[in-house]
Amino acid sequence: MISKTWSKRSAFLSFAAVISLACVDSALAKDPPAKPDFTQGGQTDGSHDWTLGPTGARGWIYAWKHTGDARQILVTKVAKGSPADGVLMVDDVILGVEGKSFDDDARIQFARAVTRAEQEESRGVLKLIRWRDGETEDVEIRIPVMGTYSDTAPYDCPKSAKIFAFGCEAIAKRGLRNVSIPNSINALALLASGRPEYQSILSSYAKKVSDYHEESFATWHYGYAVMFLAEYVMATGDDSVMPGLRRLALEAANGQSKVGTWGHRFALPDGRVGGYGCMNSPGISLTISMVLAREAGVNDPVLDGAITRATRFLRWYVDKGAIPYGDHEPWPGHEDNGKCSMAAVLFDLLGDREAATFFAKMGTAGYDERERGHTGNFFNILWAMPAVARCGPLASAAYWHEQSWYYDLARGLDGRFRYQGSPVGEEEHGKYANFESTGSYLLAYALPLKSLYLTGKKPSSVEPLEPTDVDDVIAAGRGFFSTKEKDRFRYQDRSEEDLLAGLSSWSPAVRKRSIEELRKRDGDFMPVMLELLASEDRYSRYGAAEALGQLGRNADAPARVSALIEAFDADDVWLRILAAEALARIGEPAKQAVPRMLERLAKPDPENDPRGMEQRYLCFNLFNRRGGLIGQSLEGVDRELLLNAVRVGLQNEDGRARGSLGSVYENLTYDEIKPLLPAIHQAIVEPAPSGIMFASGIRLSGVALLAKHRIREGMPLCIQIMEIDKWGKKNRITQCLATLETYGAAAKAVLPELRQLEKDLLAHSEARMLAPVIKQVQTMLDEMEQANDTVELRGIDGL
Repeated sequence: MISKTWSKRSAFLSFAAVISLACVDSALAKDPPAKPDFTQGGQTDGSHDWTLGPTGARGWIYAWKHTGDARQILVTKVAKGSPADGVLMVDDVILGVEGKSFDDDARIQFARAVTRAEQEESRGVLKLIRWRDGETEDVEIRIPVMGTYSDTAPYDCPKSAKIFAFGCEAIAKRGLRNVSIPNSINALALLASGRPEYQSILSSYAKKVSDYHEESFATWHYGYAVMFLAEYVMATGDDSVMPGLRRLALEAANGQSKVGTWGHRFALPDGRVGGYGCMNSPGISLTISMVLAREAGVNDPVLDGAITRATRFLRWYVDKGAIPYGDHEPWPGHEDNGKCSMAAVLFDLLGDREAATFFAKMGTAGYDERERGHTGNFFNILWAMPAVARCGPLASAAYWHEQSWYYDLARGLDGRFRYQGSPVGEEEHGKYANFESTGSYLLAYALPLKSLYLTGKKPSSVEPLEPTDVDDVIAAGRGFFSTKEKDRFRYQDRSEEDLLAGLSSWSPAVRKRSIEELRKRDGDFMPVMLELLASEDRYSRYGAAEALGQLGRNADAPARVSALIEAFDADDVWLRILAAEALARIGEPAKQAVPRMLERLAKPDPENDPRGMEQRYLCFNLFNRRGGLIGQSLEGVDRELLLNAVRVGLQNEDGRARGSLGSVYENLTYDEIKPLLPAIHQAIVEPAPSGIMFASGIRLSGVALLAKHRIREGMPLCIQIMEIDKWGKKNRITQCLATLETYGAAAKAVLPELRQLEKDLLAHSEARMLAPVIKQVQTMLDEMEQANDTVELRGIDGL
């Protein structure tokens, strides 16, 4: 029977969940704000307002995660001379449209009324119920007539074509003054139009991009700059900018990390990402740009190698979930700020049908997830329709039916689109508040032209979805949003039959959400889950394996353990990973699986799993202090199997996986740990190339272990791994000094290095922030110079 309450969470739970809690806006931790009634003197919470379509007005709408509970719109701005001028004024309240009060999401109902008013038969008349100074009145705003969206919109749709042409005129009027992400996207929109009157603007901008160089946040800017320049060369044949295109593309390729990722800036000389780790949003756009540069004629093995490494990294997420923020576990939704949609375009350009199809379906099912994203949703909107279009015209039309209201709401009177931002409670840092967003919307309307590779010039490798497939993909996206966090996915109204069917969905998000709801229900679902696990359908097996791990720990553990151990022997890497995670969740009754898991960890499979992801997960499942099967105790564990597994784990690409092995350090005697010392030393000297945010963990554990056993090689390593110019320096320096201090007088051997450390810290650009650390170094120097105790040290054999 599935427990009604969560069992204690283990430490190896999805990093996606952890990072979302750590990075999102503080509003997530708060209760929803009270919904104000503006007719009774209610006040806003100070969050951003919204463009109200081509009316010339903006309004504040109650929004917590979504605007589903909003029933009023408070007018915050009215542009002089706009259609709303003279009809609306600041502090008016819009209570409804077309003679009816809002009875559902006010924002969507208002947007749909704008769409209807733009039809020829409506003659541009937008009917509103306006409240002002205690009086309610029906009023009308006259907006331009744009026509009706066709059933196949944005394809074969005069209204879509008119919006695109109008928007391009607005971009051209505004101009493309400097090289920036928004301007490169706006330039792509103008280029997609094929209109000769924009050629001079585009050629001028192409020359600027050709000469462009950026240090700060280079990875973000280079992706869209190279993207435009490559498309420009292919569309116009202007090869005068080819030297610039080649330079930019190769700088991007050479700035890639060892594992195929990028951060905010290009990788450090050692091939690792600086800062706190990789960023997939700029990384995917850079990869797309390099593929386009190659299409445009930049031929170089460095470029080929970078594309191969990047796609190997990204392809791991096929059938597992959305591409996450960094080099972490799959994100549990269909979309995470456009990264699945970007990947759909990337893999389609490469002709990888399987990967392109999966990510395009994820993007299509992500229609209700487009308003969230780390720091804001700009890229979520930009990449949506180019990805959806890969699924064919039926899917595009179905998606447009769900989302066209958002486009009509964001489109201003002058044809420009303003960044709308995320609802309150979603992460929104205002990073894109000043981004000119017209081009990011217009690429959707440019799709029918198929004039760019980004918008379908190259025939898609994805088979167009048939009607039943479209229905299935759209259905997968249902039930995401809710105004109440505890009911966020709205699966509580689904029958047990539907939830069990959800375990077999192609969508990882549907499988996860079905499991989330099933475990709240009373019922004996295990027979069905065991049957699914034994089936031939891989999606069913994925869903069942994950679900079996979510049952209460005492729910017929022997049957579950037996079935999961059998699944752990499958050829499918992802099924093995899900089975191992489920076994770890079961806990003590599953310890019989430990020998097999250690054997598997000790035998990487580079052909089928080139990044050692199975080893990564097994490190968590076995060694995490909380939740790992042997993270608390190694009693009864075969030492030969253990040592072989740990040696492999210490070489894993992922810093967090290596970090989980610190529990082994704590639970072995010196004689037991001695055979591992060369591997431990190497893991300190060579930091993990992936999972940079966590790469220091096993290194700090390593020097602490060496100090505990008085191993002399640990002293210089304490100095070496401080890395005072890298992210997280303060914590590293503090811990390393504390470890070094335990050597007592023996640490005099590194006095010259400590004195140099003091000088370097005093001259550091962040010396003020590091003042407590500097004081710690100075105190230690004073104490060390006076120390005279005798400490007997060991060495590492073979070094």
